[in-house]
Amino acid sequence: MNIKIKKHHLLYKGYKLKCCVGKSGITISKKEGDLATPQGIYGIDMLYYRKDRIKLGKCKIKKKYIKKNMGWCYDSRSRKYNKQINFPFKYKAEKLHRKDNIYDLLINIKYNFFPVAKKKGSAIFLHIANKKYRPTRGCIGISKNDFLKILPLINKNTKISIS
Repeated sequence: MNIKIKKHHLLYKGYKLKCCVGKSGITISKKEGDLATPQGIYGIDMLYYRKDRIKLGKCKIKKKYIKKNMGWCYDSRSRKYNKQINFPFKYKAEKLHRKDNIYDLLINIKYNFFPVAKKKGSAIFLHIANKKYRPTRGCIGISKNDFLKILPLINKNTKISIS
């Protein structure tokens, strides 16, 4: 069963959940830094989480806890573009271990995943929305409670449909 994203709602297995998408909306021609969420149907990769902040219940997908030195490369000059990295790192990358809570839970969406195309966009996550559901830089944000509600229903065959 697919998770469906329709601008301001995530629909999954009978749940209709408020969500936020990229500041530039949803696009069919995603580019690095355009602040847009890519349209399409994608698989999901693993769950990353802050074990110091989240008591993780049942989960059917691979998981990895976020360490202080973890990040995600968004620099197209690097061979690690659109991949998880460890700091120190000589290219541009964002930290996964953040002071705010938006990356306390995140699932990497398999956008621009295999093969990776340079400058086509990176780090497209399903993560926790900020309290006011402000637009993201291209990811999809939902509340922590909603994330924990649907997480036990998600498995390795789940697809995310963004339109």
